Amino acid sequence: MASSASVPEQPPLAQALTAPDCLPGTGSAFAGVDEAVWIEVIHKMDDVYNDLLQYEVVLEQKNAALEDSQQFIESVLASMSDILIVCNRHGAIDEVNDSLRRFIGQDEGELRGRPLCDLFADEASRQRARDFFSAARPAAVQDCELRIMGRDGSPLPVSLNCTPRLSGTGKLLGMVLTGRPVGELRRAYHALRQAHEDLKRTQQQLLQAEKMASLGRLVAGVAHELNNPISFVLGNVLAIRRYTARLQTYLEAVHSAPGGRAGKLDELRQELRIDRIMDDLNPLLDGMSEGAERTRDIVDGLKRFSAIDRRADQRFNLAAVVDRAVRWVARSGVHDFSVKVDLPGDLPVIGSSGQMQQVLMNIVQNACDATAGCAAPTLEISAEQRDGMIVLHFADNGPGITQGNLARLFDPFFTTKPVGQGTGLGLSISYGIVERHGGRLAATNRAQGGALFTLTLPLAPT
Repeated sequence: MASSASVPEQPPLAQALTAPDCLPGTGSAFAGVDEAVWIEVIHKMDDVYNDLLQYEVVLEQKNAALEDSQQFIESVLASMSDILIVCNRHGAIDEVNDSLRRFIGQDEGELRGRPLCDLFADEASRQRARDFFSAARPAAVQDCELRIMGRDGSPLPVSLNCTPRLSGTGKLLGMVLTGRPVGELRRAYHALRQAHEDLKRTQQQLLQAEKMASLGRLVAGVAHELNNPISFVLGNVLAIRRYTARLQTYLEAVHSAPGGRAGKLDELRQELRIDRIMDDLNPLLDGMSEGAERTRDIVDGLKRFSAIDRRADQRFNLAAVVDRAVRWVARSGVHDFSVKVDLPGDLPVIGSSGQMQQVLMNIVQNACDATAGCAAPTLEISAEQRDGMIVLHFADNGPGITQGNLARLFDPFFTTKPVGQGTGLGLSISYGIVERHGGRLAATNRAQGGALFTLTLPLAPT
């Protein structure tokens, strides 16, 4: 019989079992068992031992992965700004996140196992929470606003979403509630709505800018075409004025000539009212000259208005632009509209004089329209300088602006004028132009009556 030492490279377990006191024939309890059987048993036991070692390694790896997953889930729950509540199917709290604990001022030990309804501040909210678990197969609930008792004891509205929690076999285990304070949602909705309104205003301004550019090109062409005939009229008036003096001298010489024809010429002179015609010639020519010159001024203004500003950062005198805007509106408005301008002679501003003229014309024209029903329509324009800014005040004696219209005054397409008399774009475009110049445009009512528009622009550096 071979001894245990004759078995080559046996593992520790085989060596232990093949020791002399364990072999057959040595007086042990296993005497009479064949040695080959023992060797087979030893190999099987060694295989089992190796399998156990491998299972242990795999188990440690899975345990490490499980710990990593748990840490990841805990970090995600801790980082959530929304509140999270996990309940069993009876409505008792199983798990909460840090956001809820901060929100209500209680720790996890106090919350675990408590009924979910205890978190709510009023009976209506508690009853609504009970309804989440009342059905045998609860359905998901979206955007349900309930009031939770805050950490300071005050009820706080929260928008909750409730979803059933199922096992792998589809069995109902409980409910998962997530939510966010309504105040935060309202602020987000307000910011979104404001961004949407700004986007719409910008879109309308872009459309209007394109329309104004097309109108500018049209006005520039019309002004150019009008400029030539006006020049002809002015030139011809000057020529006729010179010819009138010569004709008058000639007629006087003819009527003063001796002869028999003088009497007939006198009769014809009286019949045709030659003397009256000669007296009216100079006033008529003066009126023609004045009309042609005013037309020329209007054409020059149209050309200046329609000119495309190649640079929007040019230095210009705001006081001169105000005077030009007032002159334009006063000529086209009612005859008794009075504008009192009290401005310094020089108000240097950096920007676009053409765009700023558009703003000022809109403000003055609105004042003219608002005071149309007054006995003595008046607009007072004054200025003050403070902190490197120039502040223009446009105060009229009209009926003022209603409180409901003040908030919508600068909205696109908002107008109080009758249909066909206003597009509602003037003040909206003006507001955008002033903002691009780094200024502000505001409107309010005066205590003594009437509207007050305030235009603030940065002064140009000296």
